[in-house]
Amino acid sequence: MSCVPVDGAEACANCGATAKDTVKLKNCTACRLVKYCSVDCQKVHRKQHKKECKQRAAELKDEQLYSQGHERPEGGFCPICTLPIPLPMDKESTAHPCCMKRICNGCMVASQKKGMFDCPFCRTNLQVDGDDALAMLRARVKKKDPLAIKHLGDLYIHGGLGLRKDSSRAVDLWAEAAELGSVDAYYQLGVAYRNGNFVTKDVARGVRFYEKAAMAGNMNARHNLGLYELMKGKYDRAVRHWLISAKMGQKDSLEKIKEIFTRGHATKSQYAEALKGYQDAMEEMKSHDRDEAKRIGFYEAQMNKHNY
Repeated sequence: MSCVPVDGAEACANCGATAKDTVKLKNCTACRLVKYCSVDCQKVHRKQHKKECKQRAAELKDEQLYSQGHERPEGGFCPICTLPIPLPMDKESTAHPCCMKRICNGCMVASQKKGMFDCPFCRTNLQVDGDDALAMLRARVKKKDPLAIKHLGDLYIHGGLGLRKDSSRAVDLWAEAAELGSVDAYYQLGVAYRNGNFVTKDVARGVRFYEKAAMAGNMNARHNLGLYELMKGKYDRAVRHWLISAKMGQKDSLEKIKEIFTRGHATKSQYAEALKGYQDAMEEMKSHDRDEAKRIGFYEAQMNKHNY
């Protein structure tokens, strides 16, 4: 019996039983190609169906992987000016422990020029010491804020705000944040497991985390998936990933497409598409206030102020 269902007919792929009130047909959950009237029929038909099922399941996964995550997640935009935040985000913006909103340097400078040194989003006083900042963050963590939980994990890695370094605690917090929807936490877990940082190395698990992050719009995870495919010699798949991330403003992805284009593994039109998309993304991130922040060295001043 063919694994491909007959047009217009709904029948069990094994025994041929048709859908009736007394026969409930259920799709093969992996491939959705065929239906079965019972678990027994599915088991009997498994050997015959396995090859087609595996192939279609892989196709469905690819459709999802490459069709989703073409737009940055909400946390990739400044909530004040609503523009996408340039990369690297930790240098081009600040996440405040009071509300965990990531404010771009341009809006920080514009706010301070008006004499406002509180959080530009929630107006909380930011002239606090490390203990108060940690208390604010923990308050957000208690409210199950995934951004705060992920950030607390980062602090445990570096020993920030007076915390003792604890990589195991950090990974647990990242996992909790990921479950609550933090895209960056999925990416951080991907880095950890892919490279064996703070955890036992598990490449397959790391790649799965990258995939979840990429499908939610994390361009760094998307770039790393391209590197993973490149290592396997799958240039086509690598370029598909990098085209997505380059158009979102990931410069390294653009450079990788350029590199393999010069080696004959990408087409001229693919490189031109990536370059145009990258330039458009860069243009979208520009603002007068952000240019001013760069001119006065706002990021460097902040680092010196906090003795980083």
